[in-house]
Amino acid sequence: MVNPVRGEIEALIDGRKYVLCLTLGALAELEHTLGATDLIELTQSFSRGRVSVSHLIRLIGAGLRGAGNDISDEELSRMQFAGGVRGAADIAARLLSASFGLDEDKQPE
Repeated sequence: MVNPVRGEIEALIDGRKYVLCLTLGALAELEHTLGATDLIELTQSFSRGRVSVSHLIRLIGAGLRGAGNDISDEELSRMQFAGGVRGAADIAARLLSASFGLDEDKQPE
């Protein structure tokens, strides 16, 4: 069961339900892997709405690991998302919204 107060979401990935959460550790991981200098730069990069597939993988992967799932980005890249890339983008958008309350019009598609 997800805890929305913690910024958790639930997502169906590869036919299995997972909980995702951007903890401080997950955010630090994202800052490092995406080359952001701080949290503001990180959130601005996602709020612009221009997100690469590799960013989707890193964001979803960090959210999975933040919630305690032991799944590498490499493993995640081979998993299936209902709706394909659009489904992965939806998961990323919901995760960002749950974590930061980003405006839906500015979430990645």
